Amino acid sequence: MRQNLGYYVQQINDIVKKMEEIGEKMHPHFELIREAIDKNQVKELKSDQLVQISDEFSQGIAEYEQLFTKVKQMKAPAKVIGVHKKLEHAFGSYVVGCQEMNASLVPENTTVDAALFNQSEEKQDDATDVISFCIQKMTAILLK
Repeated sequence: MRQNLGYYVQQINDIVKKMEEIGEKMHPHFELIREAIDKNQVKELKSDQLVQISDEFSQGIAEYEQLFTKVKQMKAPAKVIGVHKKLEHAFGSYVVGCQEMNASLVPENTTVDAALFNQSEEKQDDATDVISFCIQKMTAILLK
């Protein structure tokens, strides 16, 4: 049982680290769009820029989806099954938020659906808060 517990904790840790790496890779692209929206300069973005950002987001989303699949397939220790399910739900919501953010980019019209972008950002922020809560809760329970 102890070995499975250690394996579970290591898997969760690896997933969180990978999630952070993916986010760091996509963050500069996010910031570019966020700044353009905030400064009302979306029209100054170029179509090829939006295509590149959308491609980067798509790659990151594919990686997030792989991580989400891993989370769904994991066997959580009995003590944290409920927290694991909450983590799973939040992770799924996070992935949907990322997909929505990517959908907000419309390279062929050289525009961004700012309302969808903002909504997706909020969804991702909310999911991130829940994921962080779940990780803290699991750590408190499992490493007592």
